[in-house]
Amino acid sequence: MLKRDAEIASLKAQAGGEAAAVAEARLAQQLAQIEDDRNFLRRANIGGERMRDEDIERVRQIASRYRWCNVQGEEVPFLDADELENLTIRAGTLTAAEREIINHHIVATIKMLEQLPWPKHLKNVPEYAGGHHERMDGKGYPKGLRREEMSVQARIMGIADIFEALTAKDRPYKEGMKLSQALSILENFKNNGHIDPDLYEVFVSSAVYRDYAQVFLNPAQTDC
Repeated sequence: MLKRDAEIASLKAQAGGEAAAVAEARLAQQLAQIEDDRNFLRRANIGGERMRDEDIERVRQIASRYRWCNVQGEEVPFLDADELENLTIRAGTLTAAEREIINHHIVATIKMLEQLPWPKHLKNVPEYAGGHHERMDGKGYPKGLRREEMSVQARIMGIADIFEALTAKDRPYKEGMKLSQALSILENFKNNGHIDPDLYEVFVSSAVYRDYAQVFLNPAQTDC
């Protein structure tokens, strides 16, 4: 539609007396810009682990650069507020409001598990299952626990949960990552205080991720 509007504007300019060469040169530049912006938005529409500041700024520039007429004949911004929010998510595919809803699942998990009559040897299961979104530096949720406040089992769950989420081949919203990419991300998580560094080294040195890959991942994902 933007290309159509640009072409109409060019023809109107020529009908008004503007030289055809000038109008057509300007149109060619506009069409190239629209095509480039469209291709960029297509890439931005695929959730990733990190979106650069300059990419977020470019989405905002595109949103303010173009206007079009909707089906009611009203001139409106090319990207509405909801589209702009979803196209500028810094990491992943969830908006802040959606992430807050998702984060509640761990609170519900803990509450449900704490109600069950666990036998003595399983009494810590709620803590194991409920701690997989905590971080070693205390910046996780829901309790903001630090490494020394968590059991080894809960810290293991944190690594396993992230690895499974990165490599899972059955997620409808993204393809499962290759092992090398998932390990690279986990390495960064180890360095920034997200996961237990000692347990991560055991995870890598034991190559348990390869055993997991043989059973649960596609062969193309096993690249290391």
